[in-house]
Amino acid sequence: MLEAVKLEVCVDSVDGLAAATDGGADRIELCSALEIGGLTPSAGLLRMAGACPLPVVAMIRPRAGDFCFSDAEVRHMLYEIDAVAAAGLHGVVLGASLPDGRLDQATLARLVGRAAGHGLRCTLHRAIDLSPDLAQSTRLAIDLGFERILSSGGARSAADGIEGLRRCVDAAAGRIAIMPGAGVNPNNVTLLRAHLPLTDIHASCSAPLPAPSAQVASLGFDAGGRRQTDRRQVAALKAALLA
Repeated sequence: MLEAVKLEVCVDSVDGLAAATDGGADRIELCSALEIGGLTPSAGLLRMAGACPLPVVAMIRPRAGDFCFSDAEVRHMLYEIDAVAAAGLHGVVLGASLPDGRLDQATLARLVGRAAGHGLRCTLHRAIDLSPDLAQSTRLAIDLGFERILSSGGARSAADGIEGLRRCVDAAAGRIAIMPGAGVNPNNVTLLRAHLPLTDIHASCSAPLPAPSAQVASLGFDAGGRRQTDRRQVAALKAALLA
């Protein structure tokens, strides 16, 4: 019997934690600000996630934008890794790039080394999708000690990036898990399964939140367009993976 594909759901709130758990997720990626790709979660959310019955990995990303980090930002990220360990979580999700898009080996070695010192598992996030050579970056991630790679194959969505994901899978040769993510849903996961030997899949399983009131919007407290993890969408994607 084939091993079931593990579903990782990214969440950025306490309600999201509950929805992912109740919907049948296998693992949670904890973030803040998912609308910009996810940032490091707050201390309070880290502590709340420490009581989650599922394995939880936390995003380590101190700001929006690219993944070219200054030395001060790297120190910031090292302290954030310490906070994740103190909260008792399972691992961290991180990445760092050079200006030309290649992975920043020196920075990643510092970050992974700090995480390993705490016994935390490491996932390389979609910084790899900026890389000019996905196969080479996959091999570097293996050498650095990452456990898995989250990637859309260098495309806007995983469904559009199957060719790039295949290059990652071929380079991995079973030494690291390649986890497709970005735009994954019950309607396209069958396509991904047909073309890739999946072990893990990553999705937000989110639904739009109601528009903010006119007063809240006018005062700049909410720009609208926010989404939140939806238990029913988690369950639907989990069912599609089991079908």
